[in-house]
Amino acid sequence: MRLSLYLKFILAYIIFGVAGFVAIATISSQLTYSYLVESRSQTLYDEANLIASTYSTVYEGQNISLEESYPQLRAVATFLNAKIWVMNKNGKIIVDAENKRVSDVISDFDPTATGNKSYMVGRYFNSFDEDYLSVSAPITGNFRTYGYVVIHLPMRNVTQSQYHILNIVYITSLIVFLLSMIILIVFQRIVYSPLKKITDGAKAYAEGDLKYEIKVNSNDEMGYLAATLNYMSDKLDDTENYQKKFISNVSHDFRSPLTSIKGYLEAILDGTIPPEMLEKYLNRVIDETKRLTKLTESILSLDSIESVKLNKTNFDINEMIRNTASSFEVQCTSKNITIELIFINVSQYVFADFGKIEQVLYNLIDNAIKFSSQNSSIIIQTSIKKEKLFVSVKDTGIGIAKNEQSKVFDRFYKSDLSRGKDKKGTGLGLAIVKEILQTHGENIDVISTVGIGTEFIFSLPISKEI
Repeated sequence: MRLSLYLKFILAYIIFGVAGFVAIATISSQLTYSYLVESRSQTLYDEANLIASTYSTVYEGQNISLEESYPQLRAVATFLNAKIWVMNKNGKIIVDAENKRVSDVISDFDPTATGNKSYMVGRYFNSFDEDYLSVSAPITGNFRTYGYVVIHLPMRNVTQSQYHILNIVYITSLIVFLLSMIILIVFQRIVYSPLKKITDGAKAYAEGDLKYEIKVNSNDEMGYLAATLNYMSDKLDDTENYQKKFISNVSHDFRSPLTSIKGYLEAILDGTIPPEMLEKYLNRVIDETKRLTKLTESILSLDSIESVKLNKTNFDINEMIRNTASSFEVQCTSKNITIELIFINVSQYVFADFGKIEQVLYNLIDNAIKFSSQNSSIIIQTSIKKEKLFVSVKDTGIGIAKNEQSKVFDRFYKSDLSRGKDKKGTGLGLAIVKEILQTHGENIDVISTVGIGTEFIFSLPISKEI
């Protein structure tokens, strides 16, 4: 069975946590035992040394009775919860605080058995049935050792204190372990679970499922990342849909003229079209071929706009507008359309790519003429605002419906109102215009009312060198 990274981490944490707890328990037990033995033995030695100094006066010639020290000895023994013996150097018990073993002799008594320490742990030369911490202090007088004061503390008292301290250590360790587990659970909810969802989402996107939604609703970085990936997938899905639509539109726009060409040529070959009508239908074939050529050139133009670097220069936009408008003289004459030019200055220089901006003007004026009615006018006007030149191309044609105005710059898009008049259009003219202006870092807007007309307004940077 395959475990997730988080479960592996939890399992490893539990194993190492248990091992660490056992290690801490073992080390703590040894250190606590050593500390308690050392500290208790020092306390007992201080008491034993104090008592030994009292008994030393006996051997220094002062007339003090041993019986007089019993009450004090018993009080100390009761306070320490210990046994106190006064022994001579041969191991005979002279005074017992409990007065139980007076005159007993420790047969194998050896004062050097403790080595360089003042205490020993055990049954004190087989004197007890359980382990005691036995601390001895010498009784000296006249530069001689006459005996020893020995205090016996049951080791069960020491181990009880050890267990009390260890319980605190164990409880503290357990609390720390539980708190860390809570932190891991919080980590799982805040970090691991969202990260896993994001990973699953990225995998779904890689497999082509761009509609997969990463459901992370937090307001932290994980939530922001998930929202960004969801936004990215939506855009990629839109791009994919756009590509499909683009291919469909290209196929449709190529299929129509190709079908017409194929039909006309087959009709000519099989004799359906009489000889006197050949020229008419051959001209139609040429028109359809021109339409295909125009469509191909428009697609290539779009591609070149995105890939070719702009060649920006300073030029007079007013002169460009005059020249471009004059090139439509034939079309305007045929529909009795007049073009009015309204310039803010006699000359106005801008900094842009001359050829690309000329193409923008050509497409906008061509559209304006195409959708204007007979005996109408087109107004081309310039204005300046905040170091930007704005060019307006306004017609009095059929107009664009409000719900379609945001789509007129999409590739291959044709509004419902324009389909009847724009039979030879490719639907790429305004897309090319927008691509050119966006490449310049500028914008274009449309204002239109059905039955009244349409106005396109675009901006250009004013030249600072002229």
